Amino acid sequence: MKKTITLLYTLCCLISFAQQTPAPEQTKAITIEGATAHIGNGEVIENALIMFEGGKITYIGSALTKIARKGEVIDAKGKHVYPGFIAPNTTLGLVEIDAVRASDDDAEMGLWNPNVRSLIAYNAESKVVESMRPNGVLLGQITPRGGFLSGTSSIVQFDAWNWEDAAVKVDDAVHLNWPRTFRRRRGNVSVNKDYDKQTEQITTYFTNAKAYLGGAKTPTHLPFESLSGVFNGSQKLFIHADEEKGIIEAVNFAKTFNLKNIVIVGGAEAYKTTKLLKDNNIPVVLMRTHSLPGLDDSDYDLPYKMAKLLTDAGITVALETSGDMERMNTRNLPFYAGTTVAHGLTKTQALQLITLNAAKILGIDANYGSLESGKSATLFISEGDALDMRTNIISEAFIDGRSISLETHQTTLWRRYSKKLEN
Repeated sequence: MKKTITLLYTLCCLISFAQQTPAPEQTKAITIEGATAHIGNGEVIENALIMFEGGKITYIGSALTKIARKGEVIDAKGKHVYPGFIAPNTTLGLVEIDAVRASDDDAEMGLWNPNVRSLIAYNAESKVVESMRPNGVLLGQITPRGGFLSGTSSIVQFDAWNWEDAAVKVDDAVHLNWPRTFRRRRGNVSVNKDYDKQTEQITTYFTNAKAYLGGAKTPTHLPFESLSGVFNGSQKLFIHADEEKGIIEAVNFAKTFNLKNIVIVGGAEAYKTTKLLKDNNIPVVLMRTHSLPGLDDSDYDLPYKMAKLLTDAGITVALETSGDMERMNTRNLPFYAGTTVAHGLTKTQALQLITLNAAKILGIDANYGSLESGKSATLFISEGDALDMRTNIISEAFIDGRSISLETHQTTLWRRYSKKLEN
């Protein structure tokens, strides 16, 4: 009897803290009227009219337009509509609790794992993933960590039963970690004496992979096979590099192997290489905005104004959230973009960092990243400016036209303890 009671109690606890059930497919048209629509491509429409059906936006324009409203009409006067925010280079869904090893699956053993697919390890039921949605972060690039070649990322939406349902773009890119010239440990900085050896290892690995792919391919070598998309341009190569020397050598490395589709991730010193990046049409996914400068002689506000420096140089820029507590901090992505406004960017430029620019870099801009007819109805309604934590209060959110729940374990606890204070 005691065992039965214990089991029932455990099940009740699991049910009460389980993730919200994913929303069903959109079955009726929805019209949002009267809101200020932030398109994501630099345009803003006051008093907008947005209609979507079957998961796609069918009309967007002025609410003054004489056109029949379809389906359910949402009165959003005084509110704001945004495209769903996109988080590149995140380990969301790969780790649930850092201290619980069984829930930590963001890295494989070894240095060369281009064949590792992060998507199949993605936990769609993650409570951390669920907590992104109330701030408008609705899509992300799930990226592995570790070694020189960490593996392959995929892009998912954040309301799904499983990784198959979540997938938006499968195996979009391979991730290469470029060696650092300096090592930083517990505040101490030392020269990486193995830098030349490590870069030579990377060059040798890619040379061997290219030779294998151009030959008989026997016996089968899965890691080399998984680099075929990088060589033929169907897959992007995200090169994680922060230092000026590393960025320059990474770009030259890509040229040596005629790799046309590369992205720099991190880019702490990318402002020193703007001409090189611009001339080679290389976008940058920038380090977290709320970071300390990497060098003693760097400007104190360098991480805050970096997006401005690169944008002014004509480089396509997006923001990422890696670093300490990277998964939890992903929910702050809109506020990192908001910080760039205080350091030179316009609000429309800042919005692009986490919408259309991110979509372009990830190769999903045909369907996501902006509010345009024919694109996915992945958007949300906010009470105010979504880049300001004081006014980012979301009342409705949709992924592919599906009205998703904004309830999380955190909102449940908030209501619970609010009532305690009221009593």
